[in-house]
Amino acid sequence: MDNFAYRTSKYAIRALSGLSKAQIRIHGEKNIPKKGAIIYAINHFTRIETIFIPYHINRITEKPIWSLADYSLFQGGLGEYLDKVGAVSTKDPNRDLLIVKSLLTGEASWVIFPEGRMVKNKKIYERKGRKRGEFIMSSPDGKRPPHTGTAALALRTAFYRERLRRMIKDSPQEADRLVKLFQIADVETVLDIETYIVPVNLTYYPIRAKENLLSRLAEKFVDNLSERMLEEIMIEGTMLLTGVDVDMRFGEPIRIQQYLKSPKIQRDINDISPINFDDSLSSKRLMKLAVQKVMERYMSSIYSMTTVNHDHIFATLLKYLSTNEIDEHDFRRRGYLAMILKPGKEEIYRHHGLMGNQIHLLTDDRYQKYRNFYSLAVEKKVIVANERMMLKDPDFSDRSEFHQIRISNPVSVMANELEPISFYQEALMSIARQPLIRIKYLIVKHLVEKAVFDFERDYAHFAVEGESKEKSVGMPIFLKGKSMETGVLLIHGYMAAPLEVRGLAEYLSNIGYRVYAPRLKGHGTSPDDLATRNYMEWVESVEEGYAILRNNCKNVVVGGFSTGAGLALDLCSRVEDVDGVFSISPPLKLQDFSARFVPAVNLWNWLMDRVSFESAKKEFVVNNPENPHINYTRNPVAGILELERLMDSVEGKLENIKIPALVIQSNRDPVVNPDGSRRIFQLLGSEQKEYLVVNLKRHGIILGEGCERVYQAVGDFLERIKLLKEGKPAYE
Repeated sequence: MDNFAYRTSKYAIRALSGLSKAQIRIHGEKNIPKKGAIIYAINHFTRIETIFIPYHINRITEKPIWSLADYSLFQGGLGEYLDKVGAVSTKDPNRDLLIVKSLLTGEASWVIFPEGRMVKNKKIYERKGRKRGEFIMSSPDGKRPPHTGTAALALRTAFYRERLRRMIKDSPQEADRLVKLFQIADVETVLDIETYIVPVNLTYYPIRAKENLLSRLAEKFVDNLSERMLEEIMIEGTMLLTGVDVDMRFGEPIRIQQYLKSPKIQRDINDISPINFDDSLSSKRLMKLAVQKVMERYMSSIYSMTTVNHDHIFATLLKYLSTNEIDEHDFRRRGYLAMILKPGKEEIYRHHGLMGNQIHLLTDDRYQKYRNFYSLAVEKKVIVANERMMLKDPDFSDRSEFHQIRISNPVSVMANELEPISFYQEALMSIARQPLIRIKYLIVKHLVEKAVFDFERDYAHFAVEGESKEKSVGMPIFLKGKSMETGVLLIHGYMAAPLEVRGLAEYLSNIGYRVYAPRLKGHGTSPDDLATRNYMEWVESVEEGYAILRNNCKNVVVGGFSTGAGLALDLCSRVEDVDGVFSISPPLKLQDFSARFVPAVNLWNWLMDRVSFESAKKEFVVNNPENPHINYTRNPVAGILELERLMDSVEGKLENIKIPALVIQSNRDPVVNPDGSRRIFQLLGSEQKEYLVVNLKRHGIILGEGCERVYQAVGDFLERIKLLKEGKPAYE
């Protein structure tokens, strides 16, 4: 090994990493022993792992990391480079002795890929019966179990370490021979450490392949470029140049010494007769059994640490759906249910994109998680698009050649990767095969329970004695009404709570509608809670309410008051399956003085942060509410800014709203400028839209004197929508 080349190569790899758009996230570093001889057993999907993984482990541990690399890489300049930076060819005749020697002396730790080669199709597991299975590698040459070399090398290292310890006492001559064999300079250092295998999982997301700069250069300058090499350049070039998330997860270390406890193995360790490196031992059969146990343990650990992502879940559901004709909305429902699933006591590791609220899958898919998977599946002919239906290829997992599968059928690769997590496979299979009515029921049950749980948790954390209202003020409202035909989503305003809309909710319920009034995050608790929230959390609260009704009723109409009106418009500008929208006092423009001086207050707070004068910051302004039994009396500056951001985002999307719409505004509103609500009405893309003005000198026109006029207007509007749905004239 060229130590200078090893040290300087880190800078070259660091520079290359800077050019790459790959995002490497490292988990479980605490599982790496602080001291010891370590083999990192890692799953193998790309060739670049041979270079990048030792670099990242070295960066974490600050210890030399060498690797065992496929012999085919040791050609030309790349081979010379790999040799200098600590990579050893799988066909090097001295590889085993070198590995054991360096592990004994602590000269280096090792990266070894126990699959033996890149498993491009991720098919490494075969089920036996309903829940049991075994690790079987797929390859162009057929199927085989994983290599046991990683385990064998670790056991041989532990064997010789323990043998050296015994021979120093019982046979100094044999001890001297071992010291010379393994070129040991400091015996005490060798005896002071243990041998470990640390399982490591690498998960890539998304797996995509397309022509890129590297593949175009290779086609131009490399003669006789094989399809296999082109495939590898396309996959790895896409990862490097267009970005991929790589989750590197370290599992609990496996202590190897415990596998040497058999009396027969101990006799070989204590035998004072010379034992050469490749001599057969009397305990050979027991050592093989121990090797097999260790291999099964680290393989199980590696694949149980797969970082589950959206593509995994969609691909697995598609695989297990019992019908080949699939409704897209049904598929997204099942995807959502799978992504919020907590399958028993066993742990699964989730991609960071699954850590947040997944409600967008049931609304507008704004992060394109479903759409990206869908587009890929259509491109690879795994499914055929047919309006809102998908037609699945029944043989989608069995039609690709091994070296081309990452390009021709990545959906199959995604599904294969989850197979070793048997308990999770069972759960996903169950979701795929449940009847639709059961899926809808489970979604509604989850979201209703989540809303109550979130409120109870937030109230317990943020409620201020003497300031916060009773829990009944902030609790979400669900009124069943007489019919499930139409559900009405009713959204309260800023600094308020569901109680604000209860009167209107009860009116609508009494005339036959099912009504759900969600609690917007940060509301119904205390101003300190609201100060921590952003408007996207309010959006998600609304979306959860919408999903409850969409999975509970045939038709859904969305409406709200004040900020709730703005949130209703926002939802309807993005979500297709809404049948109507009503907007009461929507705040495109605010009259309130506090809103006008918020930018100045925000600038002041920024300056105080810069000079570290926290006590001088002004984070709240006084609020004198019309309904003090509901509203906050302190208005967080941060909350007003979020309200403005919400309405700024809504204004440009109003033309997207094509459904029947009703805007109601008081002409003497002291908070919301009527000019703003008139502009909202003008910008709406709806052909059937109405603007109603009421003559009340207050903002809260859904409470108090005159509110019955507003209630009746909303009820009449819902009746007109009902007539439209029935094909009858509603606007004459």
